Amino acid sequence: MNIVILAAGQGRRMRSRLPKVLQPLAGRPLLAHVLDAARETARRSRAQARIVVVVGHGADAVRAACADQPDLCYAEQVPQLGTGHAVLQALPQLRDDGPTLVLYGDVPLIRAATLVALLEQAAGRLAVLTVRLAEPAGYGRILRDASGEVAAIVEERDADAAQRRIDEVNTGILVAPTADLRRWLEGLSRANAQGEYYLTDVVAAARAEGKPVAACLEADAEQTLGVNDKSQLARLERAVQRRCAEQLLAAGATLADPQRIDVRGTLQIGADVAIDVGCVFEGQVTLGDGVRVGPYCVLRDSNVGADSVLQAYSHLDGAQVGRGVRVGPYARLRPGARLDDDVHIGNFVEVKAAHLEHGAKANHLAYIGDAHVGARTNIGAGTIFANYDGVNKHRSEVGADVNVGSNAVLVAPVQVGDGATIGAGSTVSRAVPGGELTVARARQETIPGWKRPQKGK
Repeated sequence: MNIVILAAGQGRRMRSRLPKVLQPLAGRPLLAHVLDAARETARRSRAQARIVVVVGHGADAVRAACADQPDLCYAEQVPQLGTGHAVLQALPQLRDDGPTLVLYGDVPLIRAATLVALLEQAAGRLAVLTVRLAEPAGYGRILRDASGEVAAIVEERDADAAQRRIDEVNTGILVAPTADLRRWLEGLSRANAQGEYYLTDVVAAARAEGKPVAACLEADAEQTLGVNDKSQLARLERAVQRRCAEQLLAAGATLADPQRIDVRGTLQIGADVAIDVGCVFEGQVTLGDGVRVGPYCVLRDSNVGADSVLQAYSHLDGAQVGRGVRVGPYARLRPGARLDDDVHIGNFVEVKAAHLEHGAKANHLAYIGDAHVGARTNIGAGTIFANYDGVNKHRSEVGADVNVGSNAVLVAPVQVGDGATIGAGSTVSRAVPGGELTVARARQETIPGWKRPQKGK
């Protein structure tokens, strides 16, 4: 089968330099959602699909956004003279031995199940997807004959008063035998109010040849909504997030408020996961059994092991978190952070490119960067790993069962042996032997008779 996706529009009402089909929805371009539906439709139909994306405005940007998808073909529409003209550009790349399904790059909520039903109802005929709207203004109306068959589709601008009262509208999505579609498209005319080649005119062309036209009426009109401005984009964003919340609830997650969660990628969960309000999940995120995520956490491309707790306002980006770990509140795990089981990372602690082994702790106000920290080691409040010399990053190796006192500075590269203790306020720049107390700070002195300066009169 062929699948043609129309993605040439500029989207002026978006008021954006980004092409309309690349506007983000749930963290991904609008077009990416349509491509997912197209591929899933082909999979469910057990058909090998040739997917042709018709580009126009921002064509190079659209191609670049899909550069990692070798199954796509492209056709360019210049100038842009309507939907029929757009599909016409794709004809040279279509095979005649199967049907052609036409989709839209700015209709991202369409479900594969709906498209499969449309293909089945077509059964070798032209079939259009329709919905009923309480407010049909702006949509093409479905005209039926006395027997209930689709006779034509009339666009809003070309409709008379009686036709505008019809509530069954065209979604623009259709499927047709490719050979027939090729013939009908080549006979289109621009004699209409907008001076464009309407794809919908293929219905009248089919009826003129005596061919029946099927209409697949979809009850869920929301999935056929398009995007023309940022207000509509925001509405669809909430619809996508509602779908995600429903899927999480069905999988057994406890959501404090299903209206206040944002999934901008893929979120996989185990059993008994609890997510508080305002959390954002980006990229690929996995939460193991029994994980609890506190309010307003942000997780991106991270894995969290079973029974771990992320407290409020913690940010994880590219982090690997083991089982039974405690993070936050207000903690930040940056790319390369790896926490083994039972590690504790407390408030205002930042970890970057560092591995903390089983049971290690940094409970308050610390920075651990480019380091390896051994099991059961405790990092005191205010401690930092000074890993950057202005040009290069350097690593620190801290052994097991080490106790680093508050307000210490470990100047990398440095090694700290197992069981070492570093006194509070120390600045360590040389190797620290294991099992010993190391203190590196200026001696405290009191100056007798010293007077504080006074302001002059």
